Amino acid sequence: MPTTSDRASSPSRRVLVIAHEPDGPGGQVAVRLAERGYEIHTHVVTPDVDAPNTAAPLPDFADYDLVALMGSIRSLTRKDEISSWVHDELASIRAAAAREQPILGVCFGGQLIADALGGSVEESPVFEIGWHRIDPMPGVDNPVGAGPWMEWHHDRFDPPPGAAVLASTAVGPQLFTIGRMVGTQFHPEVDHAHVAHWLGGASPEYLAEVGIDPDALLAEIAQHEDRNTLQCHALVDWFLAEVGLDPLPSAEGGRTR
Repeated sequence: MPTTSDRASSPSRRVLVIAHEPDGPGGQVAVRLAERGYEIHTHVVTPDVDAPNTAAPLPDFADYDLVALMGSIRSLTRKDEISSWVHDELASIRAAAAREQPILGVCFGGQLIADALGGSVEESPVFEIGWHRIDPMPGVDNPVGAGPWMEWHHDRFDPPPGAAVLASTAVGPQLFTIGRMVGTQFHPEVDHAHVAHWLGGASPEYLAEVGIDPDALLAEIAQHEDRNTLQCHALVDWFLAEVGLDPLPSAEGGRTR
């Protein structure tokens, strides 16, 4: 099997996007990876959101140059509800770490990396939903900027031993690196259509319970969308440089920050 460095130098570079539900695709993360020359392959884990334990087998992560693990409405504090697939995904992450394969984990994806590599996930005492600024850790630069970034999570992660935590909010860590993996608690990938799909899949009872006004949230995404697209693409550029797959693009190569 080719090594990671062999795959990175291949003319056709492949990304596996793990969308845990149909409304959780790669969004602007995938857009920027495609702009950077990657071929995007999306695998939807649970096509029926009402049947979370009915899942198609995961592709082999080793067949791809890098993997992007996206968010989910599920919780790693209730693995019994997703036992048909979550343990396979955690094992795939551990195998990827052993062969130094790059992975970007977003929200639930970041929680998966933390859990797989010896960290933990717990219910958050405060649900962060909406736009929040993230702060650098003392003495550490925050390479992706303060944002604000979109948050929508009920759980929080404790990064694995050996991870470098780069940014946080008062609720908990927001950005960490470990080996060739990066985990975020926030959602850099969102745009208007993304959030509209999330809202469309949420019941009025849930939205009322967590205090979400759908019209206000959509108005906020309209306000933040252009800036967030730029900062998401800059985050992807930083990730590719951080894991050593690609240098930052030149001015002629696309958006730069």
